[in-house]
Amino acid sequence: MSTLQTFPVQTSAQLSVHLKSLRKARGLTQTALGQRIGVKQVRMADIEKNPGAVSLDQLLQVLHALDARVLLADLRRYAETDTPSAPTANSPTADW
Repeated sequence: MSTLQTFPVQTSAQLSVHLKSLRKARGLTQTALGQRIGVKQVRMADIEKNPGAVSLDQLLQVLHALDARVLLADLRRYAETDTPSAPTANSPTADW
């Protein structure tokens, strides 16, 4: 059984490093990864270089092609141990 490996990302520069690292770990070139999502090598290089400038949809396509996913962490929930938990979607007090 393997453990889920996570990579906290707070800036597009950090995401850039992780995208390139994941691609290389999968043994893929920019050309091969680009083919998986339907873009040319030049576009793949642009995405890796500046992932903050691409659409979320395209970023999700890249992550999917790399067998990676986006996970959101509610940092406030883990930082505050004495506060009640946030309302759930089916809760009558949920305001979303």
